[in-house]
Amino acid sequence: MEQNLCMVKFSNLQPNLWTVDLQTVTLTPGVATITIPGNTVLVLDAYITTNPGSQFGQNNRYITQLSRTQYASLSNPNTPGAPTQIWFDKVLPPTITFWPVPDNNGPYTFSYYRAVQLQDAKLPNGETPNLPYLWYDAYVAELAYRFAMHYNTALEAQRAAQAKTAWDEAAAQNTEASNLSIAPGLGRYFPR
Repeated sequence: MEQNLCMVKFSNLQPNLWTVDLQTVTLTPGVATITIPGNTVLVLDAYITTNPGSQFGQNNRYITQLSRTQYASLSNPNTPGAPTQIWFDKVLPPTITFWPVPDNNGPYTFSYYRAVQLQDAKLPNGETPNLPYLWYDAYVAELAYRFAMHYNTALEAQRAAQAKTAWDEAAAQNTEASNLSIAPGLGRYFPR
């Protein structure tokens, strides 16, 4: 049970890059909401593709996410058009709602990167944990902390500190190497 709870904790501390995959769905005109796989924990990035597969005409357009409140505040959520925003609703099973609702000017292909829930531990099967090698120390340290809570409370604080250190070390490697550019938009501050 503690192994499964450890995996739940790791799933909650997203994004874990090894759990990210790309999903693609062809949208149906007039259908605002789609159901996505139940093991989806987080939607990271999403984009709409028009003219998919075309050598020179394919166009990918990044779309942004709305919160529940932002979606609820749309004056006309049934407006048809090329989708520019999504609302990821974490109900069971999770859904994605598009705004505007896909129109007949497609076809539109929706692609999204998602983080998935980690698999349950299965001790009788001798299964290897659903973790990359770099995370084994964090996993063992977290389990030691969890066992200390039950079997040796005098070591609980020490094991908690070790689990945090091991998590921080693994999480420091859980990044993508990319450049960051920040350009202030000063044009609107100075009259022409």
